[in-house]
Amino acid sequence: MAPRHLSEAALADLRRQFTGTVITPDDQGYDEARALYNGMIDRRPAVIAQCDGTADVAAAVRAARAADLPIAVRGGGHSVAGTASVDDGLVVDLRPMRGVRVDPDARTARIGGGATISDLDRATQPHGLATTGGRASTTGVGGFTLGGGSGWLERKFGIAGDNLAAVEVVTADGRTVLASPEHEPELFWALHGGGGNFGVATEITLRLHPLPAFSMVLLLFLPERSDEVLPVYRDVMDAAPDEAGGALIYLTGPPAPFVPEHLVGRLLCGVLVTYAGPLAEARQVAAPLLALERAGELVTDIPYVDLQCMLDDPPALRNYWSAEYLTALPDDALRVFRSLADTMPVPTNSQHIVFPMGGAVARDAGDWPMPWRSSPWAVHPFGVWEDPADDDRARDWVRDVRAAMRPWARDSVYLNFIGFEGEERVVASFGEANYRRLAQVKARFDPDNVFRLNHNIRPAAAA
Repeated sequence: MAPRHLSEAALADLRRQFTGTVITPDDQGYDEARALYNGMIDRRPAVIAQCDGTADVAAAVRAARAADLPIAVRGGGHSVAGTASVDDGLVVDLRPMRGVRVDPDARTARIGGGATISDLDRATQPHGLATTGGRASTTGVGGFTLGGGSGWLERKFGIAGDNLAAVEVVTADGRTVLASPEHEPELFWALHGGGGNFGVATEITLRLHPLPAFSMVLLLFLPERSDEVLPVYRDVMDAAPDEAGGALIYLTGPPAPFVPEHLVGRLLCGVLVTYAGPLAEARQVAAPLLALERAGELVTDIPYVDLQCMLDDPPALRNYWSAEYLTALPDDALRVFRSLADTMPVPTNSQHIVFPMGGAVARDAGDWPMPWRSSPWAVHPFGVWEDPADDDRARDWVRDVRAAMRPWARDSVYLNFIGFEGEERVVASFGEANYRRLAQVKARFDPDNVFRLNHNIRPAAAA
């Protein structure tokens, strides 16, 4: 099939309507504009429409539909599957729309569709406020939130979707719709986990919470200490208050001040306890871990916004991730998890992670279509590497982790943590009844499945 494109007349018409920038393959800056976070994805869109506002988004959607071009929507561009771009299609690029307006009295933030977690955190921190954000500061707020939104503060404040107050959406026919508890409540429900299936989120309103203090306990152990460390970490987090979050992470020792020089580039076992409160309280929670002999540590009060960017990977590395949400984390599961660290590609930026869930994640689940929230633990093999020669080894390791942890896993998974793993995985992640309801919403707002470059929910008529 020949590549599809906008005609010269249609392209000129779009540029006349547009206040942002329209980029085609012949324009300077095209390669920079099309580059994604995942360096494994190399797509060449016909048009990149860098939108300055909602009117630009609507114009871009209408132009793409008139030319029968597939549409991708780019916020942060962090999707591991590369859904923020498309070959021979039109990219609705929201990155110019990064404004964040904080109302400290109402404790809300109105966030442009292209804003990142860093934009959000740096706007709210001066007011002593925060909400659950992603664990990488360059992640886009829109895709993160509408996919559910798992982060360090979730046990205390719920996932990002729990804090969603309203969403402005441009639908497949170019209309602008407000979704909130009072306006289009069924669409509002669907946007809690349904991602970008229903339109382009041009503005999101999130509720904020006071966060006067934040602290962390990061301890590094030699991997041969794992049999001692892992059960202690599990027991600490099982008993921890909602203020405590964190992760158990196998990683390559980074060149950082808290990592002894002889451990840089080696496999390490790290335990992280984050705490929505002062360091003294964090130390008390982590006391059993602090009693263990360790190889390195960073134990400190820290602004939440600084923790948020501590684990950022540079863009353009090669990425392949997945996840399993567990019904329990018994000793047998810990032993299997620990054994899989030995096959993780090292040295790379890959991480072998267990996240504690619980707290407000499970307690405040409500009616939203995300059954994974009741899981007490989540395993997240996070493959990140640089050399294409490592592609097969890294992807095989991620798949091996999934397969080995399945005896303790449920079917539902946080879709932002995975790439394309088949329609059955998507349906199972929402649950069949939720999926049918989501498909009805999809049929109303996107009956032709225009927004399909995602963990797709097919409209009911075609489901």
